[in-house]
Amino acid sequence: MIANRLKLACIAAVMLLSGCATSTKTMWTHPPMAVPLQPTIQQQIQLARIEQLMKRDDLDNATLAQMYYERGLLNDSLGLRDLARLDFNQSLSLKPDQPDVFNILGVYFTQSAHFDAAYEAFDSTLELSMLHPFAQRNRGIALYYGGRLDLAHEDLLMHYQQNINDPYRVIWLYLVDLERTPEQAQEKLRLRYDASDKQDWGWLIVRMYLADISESDYLKEIASGSENNDQLAERLTEGYFYLAKRYQHEQNYSAALMLYKLTLAGNVYEFVEHRFALLETGRVLSQYQAQQQAMLEAKQSGQAQVN
Repeated sequence: MIANRLKLACIAAVMLLSGCATSTKTMWTHPPMAVPLQPTIQQQIQLARIEQLMKRDDLDNATLAQMYYERGLLNDSLGLRDLARLDFNQSLSLKPDQPDVFNILGVYFTQSAHFDAAYEAFDSTLELSMLHPFAQRNRGIALYYGGRLDLAHEDLLMHYQQNINDPYRVIWLYLVDLERTPEQAQEKLRLRYDASDKQDWGWLIVRMYLADISESDYLKEIASGSENNDQLAERLTEGYFYLAKRYQHEQNYSAALMLYKLTLAGNVYEFVEHRFALLETGRVLSQYQAQQQAMLEAKQSGQAQVN
């Protein structure tokens, strides 16, 4: 049974990638790209320094727990997520009352689609630190991916109300609205955009969703407005991810898949958009398979009626 599912998934992936070659050839022949981020000398020196300090035998549990956490963050920033997760778990075993560690583990659980574990991790974060700056947003995102849209909306709306000038709070609330109340989503997005100060560059993404700017101009503004390669990589990671979400909602799965691949290309491992791009590629594949199955059943039903 598992082998059959894997075979079907591979076939669907090949078909979907074949679709990319035709339907997106014109759009993505020369997409804006940044040089992928590489480990810096500072990161490598810091990692070596922490590992050297951890060899000391006079460290108490609290200090050692902090070092495991800091090494985990470094491994996470380098894309070494399995090593990071081991460090975070070791840190918690030494000092269990760390809201930041529960928060990052909740994100990891969300990435791997272990949603119940993610909810528990974020709940633990908020129990330890009610005013944690990211846990409520991250729990809302986990609830969104877990299909619990009303609870996701509750978390993300409360998070948005704490800072109405943060475009990303508006964007994630909009993505939930698209699935929860699609007939009102665009109007709500417009109202929240109008109520903001529009200062952060991320409002460009909202303008794209509102169709106030064309896709071509959207990408040009990201490329021309970035001051250096690092900033370009970061903005393209966000820009491609949220553009992919639009194509995915429109059921243009080949374009969405290509954009998620571009999201991953910059190696901006710490951004939530990079973190969830792989999760989204799996969702795109599942949605594509469901679409193809529905078309096949409709075709078979039509043939049966003719006969």
